[in-house]
Amino acid sequence: MSIKGVRYLIDDQGNPVAVQLDLKQWGELWEDMQDIMLARERADEPRESWAVVKEQLRREGKLDG
Repeated sequence: MSIKGVRYLIDDQGNPVAVQLDLKQWGELWEDMQDIMLARERADEPRESWAVVKEQLRREGKLDG
């Protein structure tokens, strides 16, 4: 199967190992894929509550109120 703007790279045994995307055609989809990959990569990082972040921003003068 062939998809316009998508090229599969294969190893010496014929196994697919990578994909090249034409960014003019698939750039928006690639940005979405990057966002998903980044979110998955950061899934186990510690989080701060909105209340803590909001208070820190106020102390730093980056948020009014």
